[in-house]
Amino acid sequence: MTRINPETITYSQLAGVFDHAILKVEQTPKDVEDGCRLALKYEAKSVCVKPCDVRQAAEILKGSAVLVGTVISFPHGNSPAAVKLTEALHAVEDGAIELDVVMNIGHFKSGQYDACTDELKQIITACKAKNPAVIFKIIFETAYLTKEEIVQACKISEAAGAEFVKTSTGFAASGATYDNIELMRASVPDHMEVKASGGIKTLDQVLQFLGKGATRCGSSSTDKILEEFKARQTQ
Repeated sequence: MTRINPETITYSQLAGVFDHAILKVEQTPKDVEDGCRLALKYEAKSVCVKPCDVRQAAEILKGSAVLVGTVISFPHGNSPAAVKLTEALHAVEDGAIELDVVMNIGHFKSGQYDACTDELKQIITACKAKNPAVIFKIIFETAYLTKEEIVQACKISEAAGAEFVKTSTGFAASGATYDNIELMRASVPDHMEVKASGGIKTLDQVLQFLGKGATRCGSSSTDKILEEFKARQTQ
């Protein structure tokens, strides 16, 4: 994992940290198309769409460098393990290459660490058997966790075989914080990465998160932030 220096970052590097989020409840297939076109225009790393929209996004982005991502058991993480697994496999079949999976927060907070690990490991193993290139990001919903629980959630994600740990869904009372990103970066090995999400709307936020160790940011304000970067470069 190579950390990005926010002081010397280029447009290409900055665009490459964005998972452009198209996850609002009311968003339509037209919004999905517009969001995919936006991601192409601004050279985002990926789009993150609802599971029902994966096939559409995959068709639009076929042959491009923009990856198709989706969310599993979103936003609460409380689907039965078998349902989560089915949803994840269906997403991979539809063309998703990145899966942001919400951990079962209630089970985790009750101390069922082995069960949470096993659930995630089962999903990751099954999906990678279909496509070894699939990337997994485990969503903690840090708004509900103590610092100690965040560290434990990082350990579970590592044990399950995930590539990323991720702060938030964007649907809780609060999203990513600088302190939590720094803690998560310190709590996973170098080969794992950290994604900040939830409430990211400005360039300064993104640069701060990168400075704390994030390598990916989820936002629905991708275009506004990248335009802000372009404007600063011309000053």
